[in-house]
This record gives sequence, structure tokens and C-alpha cells, in this order.
Amino acid sequence: MPLMEWSERMSVGVGQFDDEHKKLIAMINELFDAVQSGRGKEALGGILDRLIEYTKTHFSHEEHYMQKHGYPDMAAHRKEHEILTKQVVEIQRKYHSGATAMLSMEVMTFLKNWLIKHIQGTDKLYTPFFHDKGMH
Repeated sequence: MPLMEWSERMSVGVGQFDDEHKKLIAMINELFDAVQSGRGKEALGGILDRLIEYTKTHFSHEEHYMQKHGYPDMAAHRKEHEILTKQVVEIQRKYHSGATAMLSMEVMTFLKNWLIKHIQGTDKLYTPFFHDKGMH
């Protein structure tokens, strides 16, 4: 059973960004399944690599469209992206240094909180702006 499931209340109203957010949910569920079956330590490295790639790609997409359309809160949003990226890199650093005992749960908690706080909070703020620009 997945830890999280996509629902329309998570939607930011922009299809590309919703699709990318769904990938994050898939990573959370993949890690959760691995932890539940006792494979968390083995699965974590690959999931972290994909998560870092995801954050770079997704944040780049959001920031590209913010820049293109002149999103007024872009600086604050970009700063939040930088903080989130640093958190992911720190988790990866801990993993590579051998601190794996509770790291799987730490990553799941991070991903879940990121989804709830960033996507449903900060990202939803841009929905009306992007809709006004014709992005759906």
C-alpha cells in the first residue's frame, strides 16, 4: 500500500508541474515500499540520485516559466528551491558517509513534508499567475 496517493487537491493547475509532482509521489512510495520490505538501505542510493535529478529538472522548469512570464515572487520561490536542494544534497552526503540507520525514514519524511508544504503551499500560489498566462 502506498504512503501517499495523488489527489486533485494536490494539483497546482499546470499539467507539466502536476506530472512532475506525481513523480515525487512515486519516489516517496518506492522508498516506502522498500523500507516496508526491509530493502530501504539498498534502495536509498538510487532513489537519492533520481531525487536530486528530479529537483534540478523540476525546479529548472518552474523557474524557466517564472522568468519567462515575469512571476513577481520568483526570488522567494527560487530561494525556497535552493533550501530544498541543499536538504536533499545533505541527505545524500549522509548516505554516502555511511549514516544509513534511519536515513530511509528521514528521506520519506523529507519528501512527504516537501510535497505538502512546498507544493500545496508555495507552488499553489503561482496557479492564478500561470493560468493568467495561459498555462494549464
